[in-house]
Amino acid sequence: GEEIDKKEPGLFEDLVMKGKGDEVCLLFYTSGTTALPKGALLSHYNMLTMGLNLMRVDPYFETDDFVSYLPFAWIGEQMMSISCGIQAGFTVNFPEEPETAQENIREIGPHVMFAPPRVYEQMVRNVQVKYLDASWSKRRAYELAMKIGYHVADLEFSKKSIPWYWKALDFLASMGVHKKLKDHLGLSRIRDTYTGGAAMGPDHFRFFHAIGVNLKQIYGQTEIAGISVLHRDGDIKFDTVGTPIPETEVKITPEGEIISRSPSVFQGYYKMVEETTKTLRDGWLHSGDTGFIDAEGHLVVFDRTKDVMTLSDGTKFAPQYLETRLKFSPYIKDVWAIGDSRPYVTSVICIDYSVVGNWAEARNIAYTSYPELSQMPEIYELVKKEIIQMNKDLPPVAKIKKFVNLYKEFDADDEELTRTRKLRRAFVEERYKNIVNGLYSDTQNVHMDTNITYEDGRVIHIKTDLKVLEVPQ
Repeated sequence: GEEIDKKEPGLFEDLVMKGKGDEVCLLFYTSGTTALPKGALLSHYNMLTMGLNLMRVDPYFETDDFVSYLPFAWIGEQMMSISCGIQAGFTVNFPEEPETAQENIREIGPHVMFAPPRVYEQMVRNVQVKYLDASWSKRRAYELAMKIGYHVADLEFSKKSIPWYWKALDFLASMGVHKKLKDHLGLSRIRDTYTGGAAMGPDHFRFFHAIGVNLKQIYGQTEIAGISVLHRDGDIKFDTVGTPIPETEVKITPEGEIISRSPSVFQGYYKMVEETTKTLRDGWLHSGDTGFIDAEGHLVVFDRTKDVMTLSDGTKFAPQYLETRLKFSPYIKDVWAIGDSRPYVTSVICIDYSVVGNWAEARNIAYTSYPELSQMPEIYELVKKEIIQMNKDLPPVAKIKKFVNLYKEFDADDEELTRTRKLRRAFVEERYKNIVNGLYSDTQNVHMDTNITYEDGRVIHIKTDLKVLEVPQ
């Protein structure tokens, strides 16, 4: 490059000037949640207009700090670090190592942050673990502060005025607990923080607003340069994803599919004319998601159209809602809700090894591995209590009737999750079909004989019986 620059000075600038806004600048592959990944072609104009319209809602400034710690292969990171970064001119910081990302976020104290739900779920889990290990007095202080925070947040969500005495209590809770929590999470200077890419459970959403973090939902997809809908300050409803950003139209088809149109809609799929024709029709991007627009103009997203389940009696439900609710438990890391064309809902649970391990050690329960710990009767009872608690808020048809603790965590390296950690339902259903069959039979155990490949390359042969447990209704 240096040699060419010496021979032809100004070549780079000339090539830039010859470029056009409608030329392709990025080839992004979709996550492949419901099908094989497709290469989406996005132009400079697509990316820049998306960033500009996002900043027309939430302005960013040169003095802002942003932490870039997610893969640039994910549209969300390109959306913030590049599309918004080069137009706003804020400082883009990078972690020293992937393992130090959370520590570095705390050191930097960003003003703007964007991450998939998994990151925020882990933050909540970290707080919950600290709570479980805290002294009696600290737990009581945390519980009181969170009770105040939740009440104030719920008043804000419902757009009701907050009485002066609740404001005073919230100030005290903030000074005593919430401020320390935000500092611990690296959110002490945060102004705008977003989540998108998958469903965020209402419990997680309420938690952040209870401690004073302005967490907002973003909805979009790779094919629209990352974003089409966003929550506005003062108009946040945790069961919606907000309203369209400027220059974006969103409609619902008679079949319930969400479609959108904007200057940021992609150019098409790379070498996939038929798929492009299916997705882009008359200028409208067909998302493959189902939802509706409520009376206040907010978009409510149910789930991927292919993922919305129908029980054998015709009742429809979105499995992600159950999964995100259960993942609010510190003991549960991942959930797979099952029930399509079946008489009732069941689930496969992946416990959080470190949290459940600490819980077991505190009770002198000996174990040597994840598979052994996950199948212990005490752990099944622990998980069952969490499911019973969640079931209380669900209609009868959506309640989980049976569950299995899986002998391992879901892993992107095993193709069970996408790289943004969304569950690949079709894949896991095929891989664990014997577990699914066991959940819908009279058996009390499912035999597993398989191999587990660890990150360091080790292959462990697993031969075990998984217990199928019924949940009292």
